[in-house]
Amino acid sequence: MKLSLKNATIKAVALIITTTFLFSTEINAQKGDEKSLEIIDALLKENGGYKHLASKKDVQFSYLYDNFDAGKDVSLERHIFHGEHSWGEYKHHERNVLPKQAGIAVQSLVHGEPALALNGKEIKDEKAIEGTIFLRKVNFYWFTMMYKLKDPGTNYKHLGTEKVNNIQYDKVSLKYDASITKKEKNDKYILYFNPETHLVDWFYFSLPDWGINDPILKMTLEYEKVDGVYISTVRKSYAPNEKGEYQLNGQYIFSEIKFNNGFKPEDFKLPKS
Repeated sequence: MKLSLKNATIKAVALIITTTFLFSTEINAQKGDEKSLEIIDALLKENGGYKHLASKKDVQFSYLYDNFDAGKDVSLERHIFHGEHSWGEYKHHERNVLPKQAGIAVQSLVHGEPALALNGKEIKDEKAIEGTIFLRKVNFYWFTMMYKLKDPGTNYKHLGTEKVNNIQYDKVSLKYDASITKKEKNDKYILYFNPETHLVDWFYFSLPDWGINDPILKMTLEYEKVDGVYISTVRKSYAPNEKGEYQLNGQYIFSEIKFNNGFKPEDFKLPKS
């Protein structure tokens, strides 16, 4: 199936991925053949798994979310790993956060309670609050994605290897158990594992809610090691045009990453008006 770039909005992509992945990171409930699980274990051994990431307590970073001509957001992100509390300040927001309103927007999600303010004034609009919940969860997810591959309901299958740019990648299919995800429609992924680094260099994924039932969308990942933690600091998204040719339609960059800032959940709460 071909996908028009105009229809493949990154917001929709992120929404489907987020609702698929956000489960407890502590339960070892994945299934798969011996080879695929061996590959997943090698990745988690390399990056230390979620416990290693969570040992950093919290993180702050700058986040550029750029859909090019469709607009961009720039935020200062703060996240606490235990409890997945999240805060973000947007001085530039023309894509996903109050795009038609000027000023500094601040979002928070603390103990599951969302809050949004613009220029210090509380925003109570229902759709804006729903967007706050979505973005706080998805921004946390994108930072932690490769540490959450053993979440409940994950099912893996080794699809053999494929040589790309002189690297013989292991291909692993990722699907979800609907009885655990409680979703009628679940995404499908094909993860490309680099046998030398054990990291995922890119993956293909589906968007069943958009009628894209096969994993034909593409996301590439570039990593940096910050304070002993592998972070995909540069992500690029691609979608096929009517000719099946992949074209870049978004770039997402984490920078100025700092762990162990001493944040507490109450620091993220916004004043009520």
